[in-house]
Amino acid sequence: MARSKTTFFCRNCGAESAKWLGRCPSCGEWNTFVEEPSSARKEKSSGGNLLASEPPRTLDQIEEQEESRVHTHDPEFDRVLGGGLVPGSMVLLGGEPGIGKSTLALQVALNMKHRKLLYISGEESLHQIKMRASRVAASPGDCLFANSTSLEQILDFLDQERPGMVVIDSIQTISTDSLEATTGSVSQIRECTARLLRYAKTTHTTFLLIGHITKDGILAGPKVLEHMVDTVLLFEGDPHHLYRVLRAQKNRFGSTAEMGIYSMGAKGLQAVTNPSELLVSPHDEHLSGVGIASTIDGLRPFLIEVQALVSSAVYGTPQRSCTGFDVRRLNMLLAVLEKRAGFRLGSKDVFLNIAGGLRVEDPAIDLGVVAAILSSSLDIPIPPGCCFAAEVGLSGEIRPVGRIEQRIQEAEKMGLTSLFMAKANHARLERAFPSMRFIPLGKVEHLVKALFSRSRTNPSEETA
Repeated sequence: MARSKTTFFCRNCGAESAKWLGRCPSCGEWNTFVEEPSSARKEKSSGGNLLASEPPRTLDQIEEQEESRVHTHDPEFDRVLGGGLVPGSMVLLGGEPGIGKSTLALQVALNMKHRKLLYISGEESLHQIKMRASRVAASPGDCLFANSTSLEQILDFLDQERPGMVVIDSIQTISTDSLEATTGSVSQIRECTARLLRYAKTTHTTFLLIGHITKDGILAGPKVLEHMVDTVLLFEGDPHHLYRVLRAQKNRFGSTAEMGIYSMGAKGLQAVTNPSELLVSPHDEHLSGVGIASTIDGLRPFLIEVQALVSSAVYGTPQRSCTGFDVRRLNMLLAVLEKRAGFRLGSKDVFLNIAGGLRVEDPAIDLGVVAAILSSSLDIPIPPGCCFAAEVGLSGEIRPVGRIEQRIQEAEKMGLTSLFMAKANHARLERAFPSMRFIPLGKVEHLVKALFSRSRTNPSEETA
C-alpha cells in the first residue's frame, strides 16, 4: 500500500512546507508547524468563492445599501458591536475557560425573541443547555437548540430551519468529513469556518462563533481565522472577580474602542450601565491609600477606585505588586516621587490595586495613583469628594489629558466636588462647571502641598 503523503503547515498563519521547520518563514513564529495528511489540504479553495461572481464595476455603478442592524436587547453587547449585529456578518467570541462565553451567547440568543435563532452546541448536551437557560431565567422564545459536531449535519439544519441567526459553541468542536484531519486541527477550523462564512454571505445569516483561548491568551486555531470573520470579541476578566469586560479586537462595522462591562451573578450576566456606581464603593470611614481617578475606555468615561498600600520592606528586596495596573509604570511613578518630590520609597513595599478586577491603561489615572501612594505613605486620608485626572511625566510635570469635559460630567454625576487636574486643562472650565472646584497643578510637589498641607506641615519629612 502506498504511503499517504503529509504536509507541514503553520498553525499561526497557515504557511505550507514539505518538511518540518523550527521557525515559520512567513510569520516568524517558532514551533508552529504541524503535520497533517496532504488530503486535508485538497479542500483549501472551497471557501474562496464566497459570493456569486459579478463583473467588475466602478463605485458609481454600485448601489449603496444601508445595512439595518439587529438589536440584541443587550445594551453592552450592542455597544461593543457598534449598534447591533449586521445581517450576514460573522462574529467570533473568545475568552478564558469559565469566563462566561457560553452564558453570554445563550443570553443573547434567548433575548432576541423577534428573530428565529438556532443554537448549536458541540460541548454540552441539550439537557445541560436547558439547565443553564433555567438559571439565567430567560424564556426560550423562537430559539431552536441542537447538539452536533458535524458540519454537514449543521448545514442540513440550516437548510431546513432557515434561521436568522446561528450560534456555534464552539468552532473548535466542529469537523467536516471531507478532511482527514482530527477535530480541532488547523485544517478543520479553517475549512469549517470558510464554509459557514460562505453560507452567511449568500443567505445574509448572522453567525456568532465561540472560540477557545490558548495558554498564551490568544485565540486558538490559525491566525487566518481572525481575518476571515467580520468581528472578533474578547471576553476578559478574572473568574474570581465579579466583573467581566467585553472588548472588540476587530470590527469591520464599528469602532474597536468601545467596552462593555458585565457582572456575573447567580442568574447569569447582568449588563452594567453605570460602572462608576459599582467600581467606586462608599466608605463610612475615611481610609488612607484610597483615591478616585477618572478614566475613559473607548467612548465611555467612568470612575475607578485606586487602592495603595505602602509599608516597610520586610524582606531584603522591596516588593512592587500591581493588580489592574502596569507594574513598569508604577516603578516609573515611584522614581518620579523620589526624584522630584523627595519621598524615599525605594526601601518600601508598594502594593497597588484597581478595585473591581478591571485593568486600566489610561495614563490619566497617574495622578490618582500618585495620590493614593502618598496617602498611604503618610497615612493621611484623601479628603472626601476628590477626584484625579492627569498624567505624570518623567520630570514630575502634570500633563493634560483629553476629553476632560466628559470626565468632569461623570465626576459630577457621582457627587464629587473637587477635581485635581493639569493647568493646561483648567482654561474656561469654571464657567462651564460652576459646582465643581478645580485644583490646577503644574508639578507633583504641588499635589503634596494641595492635599496634605493642612495635615502635615512638611511632607518632605518622609525623606528622613
